Parts: sequence; structure tokens; C-alpha cells
Amino acid sequence: MVLGLILAGGRSQRFGGEKAAARLDGAPLLIHAHRRLAPHCRIVGVSAPRLSEAARLAADIGAPLVRDPPNAPGGPLSGLAAGLAWTQREGDDLMLALPCDTPLLPQDLVPRLLEAVEGHDAAVARSPDGLQPLCAVWRTTLLEPMLAALAHGEHPPIRAVLREAGAVEVAFPDAAGFLNVNTQEDLAEAERRLRLA
Repeated sequence: MVLGLILAGGRSQRFGGEKAAARLDGAPLLIHAHRRLAPHCRIVGVSAPRLSEAARLAADIGAPLVRDPPNAPGGPLSGLAAGLAWTQREGDDLMLALPCDTPLLPQDLVPRLLEAVEGHDAAVARSPDGLQPLCAVWRTTLLEPMLAALAHGEHPPIRAVLREAGAVEVAFPDAAGFLNVNTQEDLAEAERRLRLA
């Protein structure tokens, strides 16, 4: 089986509050991500700081909190490395990661990524807007290279790590599904699109 990881450790500076807890269609964004992953994953964990709304929401739904290693540089790659270490400890081989702030992802995203990763170390979504590096499935064989990339206290681009891993790209035709909620206006737009769906 595969484990799921919700990336919810961002600082949400432009949003004006913690995005993971922002409500869309009556539910926090973190819950939308959990609903997307749960049918396909043995366990879904949450990458977030211990004292955060995301951590509280994770506890509410019984999702384990996956914390960055001490002194890791800030950024999602540190969360992914912690997630791969957790996946390895759980005895699984694959980790599917999604950000908490892209609630309109295509319904077939998860199954297509899982199908595409067969025979590869990673698979990542691509939309007409470009690569979507936080929507990817990773094999635990990438843990050591990922830790090495973080070892100097810097946070390399996830795109570069995916390229180095030879990740297979999975094309999705509609950029709208990858709307990233960075502002209150983005959240209102996501709500509008949900109503029209």
C-alpha cells in the first residue's frame, strides 16, 4: 500500500491566517486534501508544526503528525523528507503527497499518479501551467538523495529533485483543477467554482 502526506506546514503569509484551517464548502482545506487521499492510502499523515491549526485538525481526524527533522531548512522538501522517513518506518514503499491548499484537484489525479509511478522512483502532475511538484508520488529509495540535498542547510527546488530522480510526468489538461489558494480571493474563487461544478 501507499501512505499519504498532506503538506500543511506553510506560513500562509499572503492568506492572513493558516490556510489548512480555512473553510471551503463547509470543511477546512486540510479535510478536503484528506478526503482525496484517504480512499487510496493505508494511512494519511499531516506535515505541519506541532502548535498549529493543521496539527489540531490532524488530531481531530486521527491523522499522525509528521514533523520536519530538527534544524531542517524551512520548506516543503523538508516535509517530504520527513514523510519518506515515516513511510519507511511504517514498512511501505510509496508516499503520495498533496498540498493542503489545492482543493479542486482532478478526481483522477491520485489513481493516475499511482499508475504512472510503476517502474519509476517518482511521478508528478503537469498541468498547462507547468509542473505541479507538490502533487507527486515518491518512492522511499529517494529518501537518502533527498536528505543529501537538504544536508547543507539550503532548500533546493523540488522540481530539481524530481528531475534528478527521473520522475515521470503525468499530464492533466485543465489548469483550473490546480488552483492554489494563496489569498482570500483565491478561496472565494474556489468556492465559486465548486458551486458551478
